[in-house]
Amino acid sequence: MCGIIGAVAQRNVVPILIEGLKRLEYRGYDSAGLAVINGGLSRIRSVGRVAELSAQSKNLKGNLGIAHTRWATHGAPTERNAHPHASRDEIAVVHNGIIENHVELRRKLEGMGYEFTSDTDTEVIVHLIHHYYQEDRNLLAATRVAVKELKGAYAIAVVSGDLPDRLVCARKGSPLLLGLGIEENFIASDASALLPVTRKMVYLEDGDVADIGLLEHKIYDAGGDLVDRQAHISELSAETAELGKYRHFMQKEIFEQPKAIADTIDIAVNETGISPKLFGPDGENILGGVDSVTIIACGTSYHAGLVARYWIESLAVIPCSTEVASEYRYRDSVPNPNALIVTISQSGETADTLAALNHAKSMGQTKTLSICNVDESALVRQSSLKFLTRAGPEIGVASTKAFTTQLTALFLLTLTLAKLKGRLSTGQEAEHIESLRRLPHAINHVLEIEPQVVQWAEKFSEKHHALFLARGIHYPIALEGALKLKEISYIHAEAYPAGELKHGPLALIDSDMPVVAVAPSDTLLEKLKSNLQEVRARGGELYVVADDESHFQDEAAVHVIRMTEHAGYLSPILHVIPLQLLAYHAALQKGTDVDKPRNLAKSVTVE
Repeated sequence: MCGIIGAVAQRNVVPILIEGLKRLEYRGYDSAGLAVINGGLSRIRSVGRVAELSAQSKNLKGNLGIAHTRWATHGAPTERNAHPHASRDEIAVVHNGIIENHVELRRKLEGMGYEFTSDTDTEVIVHLIHHYYQEDRNLLAATRVAVKELKGAYAIAVVSGDLPDRLVCARKGSPLLLGLGIEENFIASDASALLPVTRKMVYLEDGDVADIGLLEHKIYDAGGDLVDRQAHISELSAETAELGKYRHFMQKEIFEQPKAIADTIDIAVNETGISPKLFGPDGENILGGVDSVTIIACGTSYHAGLVARYWIESLAVIPCSTEVASEYRYRDSVPNPNALIVTISQSGETADTLAALNHAKSMGQTKTLSICNVDESALVRQSSLKFLTRAGPEIGVASTKAFTTQLTALFLLTLTLAKLKGRLSTGQEAEHIESLRRLPHAINHVLEIEPQVVQWAEKFSEKHHALFLARGIHYPIALEGALKLKEISYIHAEAYPAGELKHGPLALIDSDMPVVAVAPSDTLLEKLKSNLQEVRARGGELYVVADDESHFQDEAAVHVIRMTEHAGYLSPILHVIPLQLLAYHAALQKGTDVDKPRNLAKSVTVE
């Protein structure tokens, strides 16, 4: 969601800004723009793809500039609402986040004579900074005073037409980092935007304001004190964000899952046994004292939490609840200081999940663990324990490898809790570790069914609705399959526990409603088969993802994909992959924008 990049250098920064924006496209956006300083302020903005902005920028040059991809919140996706916003052709600002008191500030600034030319909340920021900048022409001081009046979330970058080598930025609630080069410096909302120019990163904390020049940078905390934030060398490489032989990033990321999971479990399965230290030095002390688990997440990560609830209650025999992050802090819940609060996020910057974590902590629930793909993210920094998945950059908006690595991490957490509670024998531990070791190989086998999924997708692309069914631990996988299909193919899809069919959804069944069933050979298989007979009796067409022991037969209106033998507790990780492929190929057939579906963003950093 919304991307920022800025640069100050002794070379033309426009190509750097354009390349950075291209690397931020995966976050989702509807318009883009940039501003450079070269004897004054020049800016260009456009609706649509970065390629259009790039074509407009060919004659633009400057050694200082900021750029932005916008995902519309306040105001329609139009050129007048695109960033950067400017005040009297002197100050320009780009902004991620939402300013909650923008109406109040707008009235105040209009009273001072400022004219607004957009519908955005962002425009109040640039006029406010301009107002204070007039006092002593100090951009840092003006920004520091202005942000104190802002309520909400923001990551901003500010330039002035009369300062050709000065860039000021600030953050609160939205991610922002510095990139350090040799006699040039950069800022971005995401490290991937800076990989072509530097891998040396400094992550800003909430409340920080930074003053950046060619040779130095200074960071001031929320109290105004000069602080030293540690620099980190990013482990990412520019190549990780490139397509290679694949047609889309989603396809690439589906096929990267065996390696992503192998990397995620590498430390755990190569030790003599599962250790609480996987989650941090204080892992044993914190995890050993919990009496319940609350998992908080959004979207796909929430579905991972639903699977984990089955694992934790079955193997560790600990009560577990799963909460939608955007709802959790707005209801009256009963705090338990001995509960483990687990937050899950691919980016670690999901606004709803961060707010839910802070809400849980405010109620005295301080035993916190984040499962995340980004080491320096806000979620990781604000949690007592952490587990970093090794999914690597996930560019496609529809999450695939982040989901399966989250599940892998949650299974390791389950085993750790079970071991600490005395519920896991040495023999059982060894069996589970061996199952994890086999998992990447098993996924490679599942990926071989892609040609069969393509045949399914040809039929699905003609449909407008679909129903996904499963029982037990595979019900969250049905939810995830339905989410993937509607995210990128725009086919309306819903998921239900199969036993709920007769309580309403059965009314939808006819020959135009394809029904996808996740049907491994587990204890609920016969129950599921009975539910599917109800579908067949009403003329429904079945698409069954089974395994060798499920004993489904292809027949008229029953299409079966058989995977390998049942994978036990890890079966959900295998069974989601055909559903990922189905969504991808159905979208391909329909000609939708697979990696950047309409109206969606990769990292949702606003509430």
